[in-house]
Amino acid sequence: MNPSTASLLEFLDNSPCNFLAAANVAAALDNAGFTRLLMSDSWALEPGGRYYVVQNDSAVFAFVPGIAAPEYGFKIVCAHSDSPGFRIKPSPEMVGKSPILKLNTEVYGGPILYTWFDRPLSISGRVILRTDNPLRPETRLVNFRRPLLTIPHLAIHYNRSVNEGNPLSRQKDMLPVLAILRDKAEADGYLLRLVAEELGVAPEEILDFDLTLYDTTPACLFGPSEEFISSGRIDDLEMVHAGLTALTASLDTDSAMTRVLAVFDNEETGSGTKQGAASPILRDILRRVADSLGGDGEESFIRAVANSFMISADNGHALHPNYEEKQDPTNLPALGGGPVVKINANCKYMTDADSAAVFRAICQKAGVPVQTFVNHSDVAGGSTLGNILTSQMPLRGVDMGAPQWAMHSCRETAAVADHLSTIATFSTFYRL
Repeated sequence: MNPSTASLLEFLDNSPCNFLAAANVAAALDNAGFTRLLMSDSWALEPGGRYYVVQNDSAVFAFVPGIAAPEYGFKIVCAHSDSPGFRIKPSPEMVGKSPILKLNTEVYGGPILYTWFDRPLSISGRVILRTDNPLRPETRLVNFRRPLLTIPHLAIHYNRSVNEGNPLSRQKDMLPVLAILRDKAEADGYLLRLVAEELGVAPEEILDFDLTLYDTTPACLFGPSEEFISSGRIDDLEMVHAGLTALTASLDTDSAMTRVLAVFDNEETGSGTKQGAASPILRDILRRVADSLGGDGEESFIRAVANSFMISADNGHALHPNYEEKQDPTNLPALGGGPVVKINANCKYMTDADSAAVFRAICQKAGVPVQTFVNHSDVAGGSTLGNILTSQMPLRGVDMGAPQWAMHSCRETAAVADHLSTIATFSTFYRL
């Protein structure tokens, strides 16, 4: 197995939620010699230095300042740490007529609900603990790493038409089962006790939490030549891993431009948070980098942005062999055919002819095939990071991603060849 492929599978398994994905990115940056900075501190950056910032424990922004004047601009790859799924609500314990404990959950983003049934699920996320300073509580990450729950489907005997279509209630049908209770009174505070035991703290120390369900089935390769990747959260952790791998691999060369990897959170819910692409966080960081490198204010920063290029990396849809009619009739991206440029006439993506040409030239220089994704004209598509970021800065850039099947399923499919091609493309971009 290619080392980059093995690294991807390990990253997917160890990143069951946005918080752990960000922590794993930060750990990899630490190992590559990066220094963590705080937005609340003053910065003294060195050309060619290695730095990163973490926002809200779930977004990471790494940068290597260029060795030339800041006006040379930025080379940016951005992706996102979050994936659709289920978040656990406060006071989640629910008990019905039997002593079965369920948890009350809320759907996050747009998952394919049916794919979550009857799987071994676990819990991961962020837990906030009490300290002596109410303004500075302690944050701890938790990952149970073992099957704890399942969302049981109703037997076909109770719904004979289930295979003919069955609308689902997010509040009723999608609740996970956690335990068989000895006494219904045991339900009160059950989850907090479970989390506290896992963390080795008292339940009363826990002030709040952000907890997520995930499928415990490990990521794997399949196919006669192990050409396919099967895992949860391929969208968009595959692009996070590709960007991280390319950035660290490019550190053996100097660059006049500042190299940036931006891993945002909350793309799946519109990016409208302080750690999302609609916030000013990336602009603030880039402005501080430019100023620290000797920029002379807003004009210098505007010039730097004008000389920059961004790759907005969020996976795209491959031609599905069972639903070929869903794809655009003349643009048919295939698994294994290389990264896809994403184009939309109504500007859901930031790609235009100029930026697409730049990306194609980078792929050509990397020796990588490139494909095009355009929505079928009768099917509305989604948007991603690129066009949201251009509302903050007039960046020149392209929306792209590796092709995949079953986007937003509990279990998605991608191709090994496309991941390796994407890493090669990003590495070439960072080395320009």
